[in-house]
Parts: sequence; structure tokens; C-alpha cells
Amino acid sequence: MSEHAFSPQERAAIYRAIGERRDMRHFSAGEVAPELLARLLQAAHQAPSVGLMQPWRFIRITRPALRTAIADLVGEERQRTADALGERSAEFMRLKVEGIGDCAELLVAALMDGREQHVFGRRTLPEMDLASLACAIQNIWLAARAEGLGMGWVSLFDPTALAALLNMPEGAKPVAILCLGPVHEFYPAPMLALEGWTQPRSLDEMVFENGWESR
Repeated sequence: MSEHAFSPQERAAIYRAIGERRDMRHFSAGEVAPELLARLLQAAHQAPSVGLMQPWRFIRITRPALRTAIADLVGEERQRTADALGERSAEFMRLKVEGIGDCAELLVAALMDGREQHVFGRRTLPEMDLASLACAIQNIWLAARAEGLGMGWVSLFDPTALAALLNMPEGAKPVAILCLGPVHEFYPAPMLALEGWTQPRSLDEMVFENGWESR
């Protein structure tokens, strides 16, 4: 065991947060205290980022009319997705895919504009800005779970339309709508697995050694 390791209790808490994190769609009434929201956003801001570019931007949605407009955008894309799914369309439409109307806090996570100026770590992998934002979102997710709050990542939207709705500058891009707040309970397993949409695959299918393996 490394001398820099956390205590057994601290390590167990970290692995518990990872194991019990869920993409939540069902929220209960309640609020997120300002100091708690600040802690969660600070956790996001402590995420690793390629070249220390910190490309994340978070927009807190507090106007009810704007929340409704965002929900409408998601509803439009939900229908387009259903149409694209063909024979699974009806099954998809029965799924609850967002909690925008029920969550205590609504955030939009976006990539900043001017990212092309950041070359360090992105010359051959420009998508590392997106990877950095994803790390920030995961930090909020895990911290929220540790605080007893649920969070759901909604990706059903037209990014151009959402950017226009939020008056984002050219080059900025919304990546996630984050629903955050108290929940009655956490799903015992991923919701899509519980609903029979798909099932998680085992880790041994995804770990190779010394090269890509066809399985």
C-alpha cells in the first residue's frame, strides 16, 4: 500500500460514490442550498484539463420560461431520436429521458469559445477539450452522489438551437443539460438496464493487452 493512500474508510467512500452514481431522471421536491451548489461547481472546476485550458463553462438556469424553452428543445429532439430508432421508437418514447421539469437546479455545461488557440495536448487530438469537460461533469456527479443529490445528464438537444437560446458566442458549444437535486431514492442499477433497454457489458470484454483484440 502506498504511503500516500487514503485511509480505508476514505477509499471505501470514494469507491462507493463511483459504484452508486446513477444517471437520474426522477427527482423529488426540494432545493440545493447555495453553499452546496458552490461546492459542487468547485469540484467541477478542480477537474483535470488538457494543457490546463479549463474549457468548461456552466450556465445556471433560474428563469422558469427559459427552463420550459429548454424542455421544449429536448422534447423536439426526443421525437427525432424516436423516429430514427425505427422499430424501437415506441419503446424509446416510453422511457423517461429527462427530469428538467422536476429537478431543483438546471445547469447547462458548455465548451468555451476560442478553443482553437489552445494547442497544447490538442494538436492531434482536438477533442481533448470535450474530454476535459466530461471530467468536470463527472466530478459534479460523484460529489453530488456523496452529498445525497441526484444528477442526470441530458444530451437530447440540438446544440445550435440551445446555443442560440442561451446567447452563446460563436465557437462555444453546449454539451450537456444537467438536472440536479434531491431524489426519493437512487436506482439500484442503471435505469436503462432496469427498463430493459440495454444491459451493461462486463469489464473483461473491454480490457486488452499489448494490442487490440477482436472478440
